[in-house]
Amino acid sequence: MKTLQAISSFLSRKTSLFIIAIAILTFFFRDLFVWVRNDTQTVILGFIMLTMGMTLTTNDFKILASRPVDILIGTIAQFSVMPLIAYTLVHVLNLPVAIGTGLLLVGCCPGGVSSNIMSFLCKGDVAFSVGMTSVNTLLAPIVTPLLMLWLTGENVDVDGFGMFKSILIVTLIPVAVGVFINHYFGQKKGFEETKKIMPGLSVICLACIVGGVVSQHGDSFLKSGLLIFFAIFCHNTLGYILGYTLGTIMRFNDAKRKTISIEVGMQNAGLATNLASKHFPAFPEVAIVSAICCVWHSITGTILANLFIIINKKKENND
Repeated sequence: MKTLQAISSFLSRKTSLFIIAIAILTFFFRDLFVWVRNDTQTVILGFIMLTMGMTLTTNDFKILASRPVDILIGTIAQFSVMPLIAYTLVHVLNLPVAIGTGLLLVGCCPGGVSSNIMSFLCKGDVAFSVGMTSVNTLLAPIVTPLLMLWLTGENVDVDGFGMFKSILIVTLIPVAVGVFINHYFGQKKGFEETKKIMPGLSVICLACIVGGVVSQHGDSFLKSGLLIFFAIFCHNTLGYILGYTLGTIMRFNDAKRKTISIEVGMQNAGLATNLASKHFPAFPEVAIVSAICCVWHSITGTILANLFIIINKKKENND
């Protein structure tokens, strides 16, 4: 168990390098993660959500209750900034319908568990990060389909109820089960020791999702054209910048500004990829955009977290 815990700790610290390495390796050896698709991908996403639920305790919910304004600001930012940036880019860049739908889908999804890892690495406000992710995940089954119905208009046929069921199965139910397990077994020593390996398992699962995406859509990455990459780059980068700006406007401390920047800019693109495959089969570009975002957000989130770390060290040295 100690060995597994050490591996888990190592993977948590080296999440970025591990994810990037898996993405590059899979690009050249596509069969490595060819098995991560459809129901398998759904199960892996569900397991990631389960591990997140298992980290939540009654104290976490007390923290949420004691910081309603912070969580409210973060939630509004999550479900307004990225969808509106996507909507603006779709019209400014005059993106084709399928590509635009993919960008909107990513923008309307909640933040991912990887954002919690990045916040931890850069010494952000982890409780705030987990709180935002938890609340946004709980709201996603309702908010994400509604936003898609509103923003896509009549250009795309969106199955709102079907999307609601998919997000419910992949996110809300696993999180609830994880919270239930933690509540009833959290005081047992064996369970506490087991929980320490969960972060590493989450990183491995995230790597599997990224590997599966590259395995399935790797060829499309190079064929997609500069327009898709430019749109994704602008969407992601503006999310980080506007998230940090909002934190500054709200007079958040440094830790909370870093956290809201990461939470807003990093989306659960793995969930978007899963939804794209199930609900937009007529538009393969939707899945391609989501897949590229899945890899890109993991890389840039890591880069941003490391950038925050470097800035922190410089400040400490100057002090």
